[in-house]
Amino acid sequence: MKRTLLTTATVLSMALPALAETPVGFDRFDVQADHRTGPIAAAIWSPVGRETYVGRVGDNAVFQGVDAYIGAALPDDEMPLIVLSHGSGSSIDGTAWLASGLAQHGALVVVLNHPGTTSGDSSPRRTVRLSERAADLSAALDHVLADPNFADRIDENRVAALGFSLGGAAVMGIAGLRLNAESYADYCKTFGEAAQDCLFLARGGVDFDRLPSQFSADMTDDRFGRIVAVDPGFTFAATPDSAAQIEVPVQLITLGDTFPWIAVDVRSEGSGLVDELAQVEHVVIPNAHHYSFLPICTQTAPQLLIEEGEDAICDDPEGWDRAAVHNASIEAIAAFLDL
Repeated sequence: MKRTLLTTATVLSMALPALAETPVGFDRFDVQADHRTGPIAAAIWSPVGRETYVGRVGDNAVFQGVDAYIGAALPDDEMPLIVLSHGSGSSIDGTAWLASGLAQHGALVVVLNHPGTTSGDSSPRRTVRLSERAADLSAALDHVLADPNFADRIDENRVAALGFSLGGAAVMGIAGLRLNAESYADYCKTFGEAAQDCLFLARGGVDFDRLPSQFSADMTDDRFGRIVAVDPGFTFAATPDSAAQIEVPVQLITLGDTFPWIAVDVRSEGSGLVDELAQVEHVVIPNAHHYSFLPICTQTAPQLLIEEGEDAICDDPEGWDRAAVHNASIEAIAAFLDL
């Protein structure tokens, strides 16, 4: 196992203003999938072959968006492809900072709104139907490989899956990781509501002793040659045999060098996933926590969240720099994927 601890100085040096100053291309489309009752909203970020007009993506009362050339022509070159799976309750817009940053490194980045676990449509009972999420990623890959606007510009030897939190669990399933329902039930009985995932699911009435078959189904898609999982969920339920049999290189990113969330702790002291993978790079980013992977917040967001009774997702400790964490994450992912 290769383990990398980014120092605070390194993280701060990665806060490059240029990442926010060079818009990339952005366009929305729908993905048809047999396992869903309707189309899946999707989008693609890309390097720009010819500029159009600049629009703002992801701006709202809580989060700051990023600029992009809307519907810009793509370069004629073949490019690596990343299919990105957002965290629970997030969306295409919520991953704009990450997808645009990777597009600036020369990648095509496809992101989609996972039905049942996206903004405004996030259900605990649908969260545990993990194989549906993984199937969304496979359907998105099918779509762009068949679309003449994208197909000839994709290097099929450089296709990666990237996911955060619940999305991290989905991309680990893509890699071949299998989950054991009984192990997950035991985990939730052990940690109870101290585990953030168990608390969320319990609020939705999920019966941990009767998880759906989609929780532990085979989700493997061997077209994805590299996997990046940032604070992946459900790893306490991972079967050691399936982890040991994963052949593709995996990058695990842990947000924070002290006291990570129980639900996403892949260290030896946590679920131990880092010790079970044959080809793994473990990157630990200091001065960060799980919410650091969300977009930059507006100045009025903390008070607005208090008034709405929402979680304090914009409250970073004094001296922490979310933009620096973002740029450090982008640079680490870009290096692992050879962008």
